[in-house]
Amino acid sequence: MDTSLLNALPSLVIGLADLAAAFLFMYGLHRMASPVTASSGIFVAGVGMAVAVLSSFLVAFDVSSTAQPHLMVNIALALVALALGGGVAWWSGRTVAMTSMPQMVALYNGMGGGAAGAIAAVELFGGKAQGPTTLTVTLLGAVIGAVSLSGSLIAWAKLDGVINKPLRFKGQQIVNGLVLIATGAVGAAIVLAGVGLPVLALTQPQAITLFFACALALGVLMTLPIGGADMPVVISIFNAFTGLAVALEGFVLQNPALMIAGMVVGAAGMLLTLLMAKAMNRSVSNVVFTNFGEAAKHKQGKIKGELKPMQPGDAGIAMRYATSVIIVPGYGLAVAQGQGKLFEFVKLLQAGGVSVKFAVHPVAGRMPGQMDVLLAEAGVPYDMIFQLEDINDDFKTTDVALVIGANDVVNPAARTDKSSPIFGMPILDADQAKQVLVVKRGEGKGYAGIVNSLFYGDNCHMVYGDAQAVLVQMIEAVRGLGLPAAA
Repeated sequence: MDTSLLNALPSLVIGLADLAAAFLFMYGLHRMASPVTASSGIFVAGVGMAVAVLSSFLVAFDVSSTAQPHLMVNIALALVALALGGGVAWWSGRTVAMTSMPQMVALYNGMGGGAAGAIAAVELFGGKAQGPTTLTVTLLGAVIGAVSLSGSLIAWAKLDGVINKPLRFKGQQIVNGLVLIATGAVGAAIVLAGVGLPVLALTQPQAITLFFACALALGVLMTLPIGGADMPVVISIFNAFTGLAVALEGFVLQNPALMIAGMVVGAAGMLLTLLMAKAMNRSVSNVVFTNFGEAAKHKQGKIKGELKPMQPGDAGIAMRYATSVIIVPGYGLAVAQGQGKLFEFVKLLQAGGVSVKFAVHPVAGRMPGQMDVLLAEAGVPYDMIFQLEDINDDFKTTDVALVIGANDVVNPAARTDKSSPIFGMPILDADQAKQVLVVKRGEGKGYAGIVNSLFYGDNCHMVYGDAQAVLVQMIEAVRGLGLPAAA
């Protein structure tokens, strides 16, 4: 056999593997567009990632590659790293609570940005990034990846309660701007030094270290002042950042799979960010550069009406005798882990001939799609779950709207109070149902820091208590009626 053909074989296999991985990424993402096929889509994309990882190992045996002499590949160390990372990911994925899912997503997203930044660091410190174009692209990937890493870690800390309050100080945006300018200036100096025009009294390694320090600080400073209400959008922004960083470093490494995967993730993350910002009636810049909810502290007037408590058993019986019920799940349902009992109660209502639907707001919970996943985990059929734009008109003709642990996403102030920080935000029109039942542990405010006028409405009753405990009492009350199930 021709020796040159044999030597070129690894390169050919690598190219085909990268092409296959890219196809699997895109096909998997396509299947994730529907709840029915999302599970298989995740599996397909996972296979694509496995192919991409195996392809990277083949590079070590590609003697035809010009990069081969510079690849100090330690196969054993790489396998150990894969085993440790895969083991931790499998264990954490199996054991994470639904309420902790946003924190895990933030951490894993940060790891992706950190990986892109690490690739850039290897290229920069090793002197492999040569020429102004390659240096510039490498530095762009480095700064975006570093910001995603440190920002995602702060987002995790906020979601997990490690950081309980936004950290804000006078002139904060000016400080952030100066750090951004410093990062760009050091990056420009590194590019100039790379083409023989040193402008800093620092060695190249020192300049690169300073560059990464500025980029990491920028991620922290950007995220610290942002409130908990905006964390879903922030996570989505950093997801887009991670994808973009991976795509840029894929260009530096001339790896098609990385470029395509990064562009797909970046585009999907940015699209999701824009959709979520629209669902909150806010721009992305408004999320990043303003203090959401502060205006409510001094502008909200006294709300007319009074809170009217109702016992869980009475609320359950009221729904059993209703013709139609729409359920609005919120983060409180996830905290109580009451999704299983909720669906058990729903099946009792359906057996009695009650029409039941679920209404999900795009930003309900602490991360995109959290309520959909929560309901799917309990076995709720996909055709019972409706998004805001598909179900809002149905509230007017619904007998009972059951709100469990949601707050701002059902607050009528978004339609009526121009001084409210959530004015103009699309909400679920639960207040327009004939009767509204709200399950809450207390009278606390939502993320926006305002009292919900829905709770004081003439047609609204409050059912106080932990969601799961309340649902258990509702189930017992309905079963206690001894009514025959519908045929």
